[in-house]
This record gives sequence, structure tokens and C-alpha cells, in this order.
Amino acid sequence: MIFDSILDGQDIASADRLCNVSPSDLSDVIGEFARADRATTDAAIEAAALAFPAWSATTPQQRHDILARASQLVLERASELGHALSREEGKTLAEGIGEATRAGHVLGFFAGECLRAGGEHLPSTRPGVGVTVTREPLGVVGLITPWNFPIAIPAWKIAPALAWGNCVVLKPAESAPHSAWLLVKILHEAGLPNGVLNLVLGKGSVVGEALAAHPKVSAISFTGSVATGRRIAQNCVANFPLKKVQLEMGGKNPLVVLDDADPDIAVEAALSGAFYSTGQRCTASSRLLVQKGIYDAFVTRLTERMTALTVGHALDRATQIGPVVDRNQLEIDLSYIARGTDEGAKLVAGGETVSRDTEGFFLRPALFTEATNDMAIAREEIFGPVACVIAVDGFEDAVAVANDTEFGLSSGICTTSLKYAEAFRRMSAAGMVMVNLPTAGVDYHAPFGGRKGSSYGSREQGTYAREFYTAVKTSYTLA
Repeated sequence: MIFDSILDGQDIASADRLCNVSPSDLSDVIGEFARADRATTDAAIEAAALAFPAWSATTPQQRHDILARASQLVLERASELGHALSREEGKTLAEGIGEATRAGHVLGFFAGECLRAGGEHLPSTRPGVGVTVTREPLGVVGLITPWNFPIAIPAWKIAPALAWGNCVVLKPAESAPHSAWLLVKILHEAGLPNGVLNLVLGKGSVVGEALAAHPKVSAISFTGSVATGRRIAQNCVANFPLKKVQLEMGGKNPLVVLDDADPDIAVEAALSGAFYSTGQRCTASSRLLVQKGIYDAFVTRLTERMTALTVGHALDRATQIGPVVDRNQLEIDLSYIARGTDEGAKLVAGGETVSRDTEGFFLRPALFTEATNDMAIAREEIFGPVACVIAVDGFEDAVAVANDTEFGLSSGICTTSLKYAEAFRRMSAAGMVMVNLPTAGVDYHAPFGGRKGSSYGSREQGTYAREFYTAVKTSYTLA
């Protein structure tokens, strides 16, 4: 099947195409996806710019109705969309359906935000003058999304952009473009006018660079690697007019387990946070900081649980860990596993590829012990089912090690002490803190984002998303 870019509501073919196959079964071809060039990207931007005056002038009710209808359609088709997502990206069917459902909820939330838009009226310091503060759409917004949440992340960027009257050019990841293509089709089915949302399939080095350089793009929201995020930020400020930029770039998230932790809660939090979704989450618990008094017992219980996990085809309902997304990511994971051993960490479980009835990128989750925080496996984001256990002396040592990282997205602590839980919440240098929960797993109505090398710009999701997708206007009126 052929999948084209979508510009101004029309399918736009490309001579260059990429064959997309399932990571669970390399003989399962999902389709051939367009690889757009610079000219196609520029045409998408022009289409969005032409659509902006009319779309930004629509009423909140009109925008609400379209997003609410899209939400309904996504939720009605959550099983179908989840199946397509899991087939393409490799996460388990339950996770795929859950992600599609989340996308529907995101669209529904921002449908409501259309009707909750407000402003302020302030008294001036000058007699007879009124001050009004309002928010307005930015114009054309470029959205660049990753492969690990191929329908949820496009949804949580598209929905607020449209809710506040912007027009969009979306570039999804080449590893998982089908989910975004399906979402864009649903939004048009829901009544979105042509040109308001445009989908450009292709390489980041072509499409992403074009979005960052084009003068009619007012803002870029990006989720992906640190290196790419930095390059996008540089491009956004290298040309005039300057662009607003929002970056989400990953994490090296710590989960602290103190001696007083409930062992069942701690092990399940570590298992879920580190290995579910094949560890391919920016919020994954890749560093497990365990107090020495329970270190051995914790490792034993976690090893028992993780070795019992079923690794297999994403669409098999018995599967708990699906395949790695593609061959390149599998090779990265394996290289880090080898590097961890070379650096002196002990591989106590997993780390080997697995053969199944179909040829796929199956990797058994890997757990290292005797790790230190200066090792590459403890400092660099792997983006796979690989975690290391680091021994800490107590609470103060755990906080110091947890914060000793270039990243600051998510962190967690398992403890029965309210004192330590509250202290960790205050002292953790992360944008999100979890207490007796996995570091991965967030709500769509709450702000999402981190600190340091993890994030740049205002938060995503919830009401905080308006900070990025709107511009503040202050008006003065003489009565």
C-alpha cells in the first residue's frame, strides 16, 4: 500500500519512498511511505499559511466541535488504531490500544480548552485607562514527533495547536509514520478544513531542516534526541524572524529504592518503568538507585520478575515485551550492553536476542548490577530495555546520585516514609517526580516536561500547553 504526504487536504506523491515493515515480522510490509523533498515541505508551509487567516478567525465552538468529533472517532476506533500502532512500532497490543485511547482523550481535553480560553482585564496605573491581556495564535507551527509514541505525541502537539487557532505542518518519525497518517486522516474526517493540518513524510534532515529555516513558520515543537534538538534550536534562531521553540529530548531517569520501601511496590515500579514498552520511553527508569540494606534482596526479586516476562510478537496477546523498533535501535541496545560489561558492570539477566516464529528485533530485557554512576550505561540514554542497579548508602547519597546527570525529566522514589518522600520531591532536579510509582506514566491533563538537558521551553500537555501555542497581547484603552 502507498502512503503519501497530505497537503491542503490532498495526497501528494513522492518519487522517493521508504518501505515500512513490522519489527515483529520483517516479512510483514505495512506499506511504502513518501519521502518528501524540500519543495513539498515548502508547499505544505504555504498551504498552512494560506489557511491561517480563516482558521484563526473561527469561533471556539467551531474548533471545539471538530476536535470533539475527532476525539470520538479515535476512541471508537481505538482497537483498530492500536492494532496498527503495535504492528508498526512494536509495543504490545494492550499498550497500543491504550496509546490510541490516550490520543482520543487528549483531543477531547483540548476540545474543552477551546471553550475555556480567557484573558485578563487590569486597572492601569493611569486614570481612565484600561488594560486587557489576551492570547492569540502564533500562525504556522511545525511539529516534529518521534517513533516511540507515534499517535499520542502527535495528538498532544496537534490538539493544542489547533485549539488555539494555529495551522500545522506535522513531520512524524520515519520509523513509525502510519499512526500519524491515520490520525491526520481522522482529523480531516472530523471536519478540519483543508490546509489547517498538513502531513509531510520524510527525513528529518530534509523536512525538519526546512521547517526550522522557513520564515513563515512561527514555532517548532520537537520531541527526539538531544543532538537533533540542539540543531533545531540553533536553526530556529539563526534566521529572522526568530522562531519560538519547544524541545523534549529524553532522560536518564533515577528510581530510588530505600530500605523501608514496600518490596512489592518497589519491584513492580522498577519492572514497569525500566522494561515495559521495551524500555523505549524517555521517562524509563534506566537507573535504579537501591539502598545497600536491601540491595541483594531487591536484585533477586527483580531478576525473578523480569526473567519471567514474555518477549514476542507485539500482536500476540501473551506478549509482555514487544520487539525493539528497528535494526538500528537493536544494534544500539546491544552495543550498550557490551559496553556495560566492558566497563565492569555485571550483567545478571537478559541482554540477548531472542528467536521467535517470525523474524523480528526481539531482545530480552537486560539488568546490570555493580554499576556506578560514571559508567556510560548510567549516563547516556540508551532508549531500550536496559537498566542498571547502583548501590547508595542512604537518602542523601541517593539524592546526590539521582541529580548527578545531564538530564532532568523524571525521577522516582519508593519509600514508606512521608519525610523522605516529601524531601525527595523538593530536592529532585527533575521536572516530574513519582512517589511509589514508575517514573514512566503521566496524565494528559497535567504538564509534561523536564529540566537541564531533557527539555527546553514551556511545558507540554494540560492547560500549560497554551504557553507555547499562543502569544500574549497587552492592549491599552482610554475610556
